[in-house]
Amino acid sequence: MPNTKSAAKAMRQSLRRKAGNLKVKDKFKEAVKGVKKLIAAGKKSEAMEAMRQAMSALDKAAKTHVIKKNKSSRLKSRLAKALAKLK
Repeated sequence: MPNTKSAAKAMRQSLRRKAGNLKVKDKFKEAVKGVKKLIAAGKKSEAMEAMRQAMSALDKAAKTHVIKKNKSSRLKSRLAKALAKLK
């Protein structure tokens, strides 16, 4: 338990931030899974639309420092590469 008022406030803030970060993280993870599922099913046009949404979610997560910029780039690159193989 926090011993001071400022420590209590810091704890409240960290819990709020954690909740927001988890929402952002869940959103991009679901988006990436959706793209992977569509690629595995061979649905290229649907996968391209899902890819656009996944890239947006990854960029937002990187912008707010939920994930690192390089992780976002790496995931986008791998998805794009997998989508390009699908012809």
